[in-house]
Amino acid sequence: MNRRFAPLAILALLLAALPASGQVYSWKDKDGRTHYGDMPPPAVEATLLRGPQAGAAPPVRTSGEAGGAADLPAVVSPSAPRSLAEREQAFQERRAAEAEAAAKRAEEAAAKDETERFCASAQHELAALRAGQRMVRFNARGEREFLDDQARAEQAARLERQLAERCR
Repeated sequence: MNRRFAPLAILALLLAALPASGQVYSWKDKDGRTHYGDMPPPAVEATLLRGPQAGAAPPVRTSGEAGGAADLPAVVSPSAPRSLAEREQAFQERRAAEAEAAAKRAEEAAAKDETERFCASAQHELAALRAGQRMVRFNARGEREFLDDQARAEQAARLERQLAERCR
């Protein structure tokens, strides 16, 4: 064969094999989801989408037998909502449950963050009290008062109790 015609011969063979490419089927699983593939599972009613006689053939039954209604799974399971209103209601209920769970997670995260901030602040204040750093508090009239040794000891004991209770 002449080398000039080799690419043309390969191209002709590839183009001839193109119509013989695989068949594509479509089927629904027990949950109602649509799947596509070249080999549907057994005992499922599948529709030929692409391949020889696509569109002309009725749905193909892929079970080993000639098939009856017993071979096919139920289109609608007994627990699945049947009407559009029931499906919409189920969707709204799932959406509300997800929103409630998200709000609960956000609330728990906020409480955890607040606890972490409190623990860090209390640990810093306790470290400052133990280091002898001058500490002030404001009295009822809004005036600054420096803590004496007894007030420092009481404040340190109070912080240690709070850290033991809340910051484990």
